[in-house]
Amino acid sequence: MPRTQTQMNEITELWTTDETAAFLRVPVATIYSWRYQGKGPRGHRVGRRIVFVPEEVKAWVLAQD
Repeated sequence: MPRTQTQMNEITELWTTDETAAFLRVPVATIYSWRYQGKGPRGHRVGRRIVFVPEEVKAWVLAQD
């Protein structure tokens, strides 16, 4: 679902794959594996890179049981 301009203005920081893996305390390869499997926190492609919105990563963590 596309973000609204207000939502885009609220994004103050993006995490790299390395930063996301460090936050989740998993290997970077796990992040890539989750993406391939359609699991894990949502990543966003920016050019050739994948970035993560910290709030989305944290929400994903809280949704896990």
